[in-house]
Amino acid sequence: AGELPPLDSIRVETRGHAVQARLYAEDPWRDFQPQSGLLTAVAFPDTLRIDHWIAAGVTVPPFYDPMLAKVIAHAGTREQAFAQLHAALGDTTLYGIETNRDYLRALLQDETVAQGKMTTRYLNTFRWQSYAFDVLDGGTHTTVQDVPGRLGYWDVGVPPSGPFDDRSFRIANRLAGNDDSAAGLEITLNGPTLRFRSATQVAVCGAPFALTLNGEPVPMWQTLDIQAGDTLAIGRAVDAGARCYLAVRGGLHVGDYLGSKSTFTLGQFGGHGGRSLRIGDVLHLDPHALPCSTQAMPADEQPVIAHAWQLQVMLGPHAAPDFFTEEDIRTLFATDWEVHYNSSRTGVRLVGPKPQWARSDGGEAGLHPSNIHDNAYAIGAVDFTGDMPVILGPDGPSLGGFVCPVTVIASERWKLGQLRPGDTIRFVPSPQSSSAVISSRGEPDTDKALVFRAAGDEYVLVEFGPLVLDINLRFRVHALWQWLTAQHVNGIIDITPGIRSLQVHFNPAVLTRNNLLDILARGEATLASIDDMTVPSRTVWLPLSWDDPATRLAIDKYMQSVRKDAPWCPSNIEFIRRINGLADEQAVKDIVFNAEYLVMGLGDVYLGAPVATPLDPRHRLVTTKYNPARTWTPENAVGIGGSYLCVYGMEGPGGYQFVGRTIQMWNRWRQTDAFNQPWLLRFFDRIRFFPVSAEELLAMREAFPRGGYNIRIEDGTFNLRDYNAFLQQHSASIAAFKQTQQAAFEAERERWRQSGHGDLSLPLEAETGDDREIALCDNEVLVTSHVPGSVWHVAVQAGDIVEADMPVAIVESMKMEMAVASPKRLRIRELLATEGMQVQPGTVLAIAEVLD
Repeated sequence: AGELPPLDSIRVETRGHAVQARLYAEDPWRDFQPQSGLLTAVAFPDTLRIDHWIAAGVTVPPFYDPMLAKVIAHAGTREQAFAQLHAALGDTTLYGIETNRDYLRALLQDETVAQGKMTTRYLNTFRWQSYAFDVLDGGTHTTVQDVPGRLGYWDVGVPPSGPFDDRSFRIANRLAGNDDSAAGLEITLNGPTLRFRSATQVAVCGAPFALTLNGEPVPMWQTLDIQAGDTLAIGRAVDAGARCYLAVRGGLHVGDYLGSKSTFTLGQFGGHGGRSLRIGDVLHLDPHALPCSTQAMPADEQPVIAHAWQLQVMLGPHAAPDFFTEEDIRTLFATDWEVHYNSSRTGVRLVGPKPQWARSDGGEAGLHPSNIHDNAYAIGAVDFTGDMPVILGPDGPSLGGFVCPVTVIASERWKLGQLRPGDTIRFVPSPQSSSAVISSRGEPDTDKALVFRAAGDEYVLVEFGPLVLDINLRFRVHALWQWLTAQHVNGIIDITPGIRSLQVHFNPAVLTRNNLLDILARGEATLASIDDMTVPSRTVWLPLSWDDPATRLAIDKYMQSVRKDAPWCPSNIEFIRRINGLADEQAVKDIVFNAEYLVMGLGDVYLGAPVATPLDPRHRLVTTKYNPARTWTPENAVGIGGSYLCVYGMEGPGGYQFVGRTIQMWNRWRQTDAFNQPWLLRFFDRIRFFPVSAEELLAMREAFPRGGYNIRIEDGTFNLRDYNAFLQQHSASIAAFKQTQQAAFEAERERWRQSGHGDLSLPLEAETGDDREIALCDNEVLVTSHVPGSVWHVAVQAGDIVEADMPVAIVESMKMEMAVASPKRLRIRELLATEGMQVQPGTVLAIAEVLD
């Protein structure tokens, strides 16, 4: 290019020594097998020259060269350069897939390599030790968890996760010589097969599972010595119980996400790749962990795992007489509730009697009497999503709009992790529980009213004013939230605002409930007037794909596997039109796109998902929520429930009526102009929608988390005095709108009553399989389900030839899709399975002829 001076004029002086290491996506322990997958943690030291192309959230594909980075050290001597490179590789974090990092570090400490005497052939004989185990079979649902899980983010919709049965998890850790908090494996129903690369010690505790070491049965509840090359196989749960736990000496070495190693599979973060384990995974151990003495827990000290359970609960936060009748509460305690197949770590669904309810509806919060203005939930709360109770688990939502009459006390929550479909539960009042309401101040049902409610033995729910949607009450909540946050009270774990409430999660071993109540009352008494309060309030413009195909798919799935005749099916938008007395669906669309939604809470169904209401009451479309709730909702679906709008932060259950879908509310891995933290929105942001096509939205969703699509965000403020003046100015037209809306609301409820839809409890016996006696020929077999659940997909037709291990049907059970595989090469003679059919273990799905 003519840019250099004459070559004979260039003088180069050599000094020092340089050495380069190339980080590859490969597994040296398995003959340098190439690796691909999601990198969940990437960090390099800034002391050396490092050329790379990777970051957290990048998926390494299998199509190109496996090189990830060049790490180059330069120093005065060869020994110093090697030491620098060794230290830099030690300070490098690469997690998600296997790399040659540890192999390179071992080479740098090898004497032959250090002296420069190695050849390429020398590497054939070089030996190093990997401290890890290989996953030969991941099992049904095996995840990494730790205690106490991911705390401090309840107010933005991040659940703690952690082990569902923390008691068995802690015992396993102690038997393995660890602290209670060391990361281990949670194993559900059918366990993994693991081959250890190095010697270690393990313990397996929890429900009884078939457990073998190198093919020989070994006991649970004791320390097991593992040698390099050993294979530990954890088979199926033998009888009662659903989960067991594997602890390894020194704990599992995985990256932290928001301060915890626990896996939150719905959020796709934490643990190993944010997912359950699968074949080919490699999990690393602590090479410096010291051996522990072999221990065993006596059988009479082990937790009792059964099919019939008693759970101690405290009344509250919402019991009788204001939400449930006294008879409802007596029935709650007198019933043997049955665990429904559609249970999981998010919550355990129960089947039992329908409440009578102490009120006819939830008013502005929704058509069903279970509906309330959104508040924070406690882990272990018995949440009535319509008429069906759900005990909220460690992956449950932080915010929602359903009443919870009782809450499982902390010492009993371990039992929830062992419940399996068909088990029964009897709730038992805790001796420390007498009333849902702990205390109150001010005149009831006035703006100044303050009610303190019990939510188990670790939570207090503070409610402000009457049961109405009033932004003034949300400002009172905000003022107390700001004050309490600034106090830095020792023992407070989370403080979570709701629409007209504030929940405080506390550690009773550090802060008693009475002391907390005194602090809360003092804070409320010392706060200044909110009449002229101003808060930061950005306007955030979001694209909305109206009636998006993903939301229509969720409705179809709901009709197929939960309830096909619900009044809101097959079109949620038509239901919204009808219940609000609007002329047509275009009127619904016009209101949604003209409204300005004020963000009242975050985490309404997880991960920064906003619960928002239109500032103009004439834009407040009122609906009821699904009853029973959906088991699946697409990520970033936009829905309306009660008077509120929600953007779902991730896939999961839900109950709001769909209007469409938008872009991401949460960015797992990257910071961009829109995301200086994982969540997009803030309290009191204002959301405005603009229309896009489904295709345009998919392109935006692809680019937005990477910073390739920018949204419009306008800074501003919101003043409460100005807002109240606006309401007063338009009070007449607001009242007329509400009157028309209320008439349509009442008409819809009457339509339900006359059509028989008023009773929306989910019958356990509905749509079960064929129970007739089946005559088989000599060469025929029955293909049966091995789990309880609902048939989500039928993969074959009558007459099809199915190879061994190919799926015949997919059964949805405990929020997991489980394949029912063909036991041999078969020809399907008669297909009995239908999509949506409920099945039990042994339910016949097909009759087939054996071909070989």
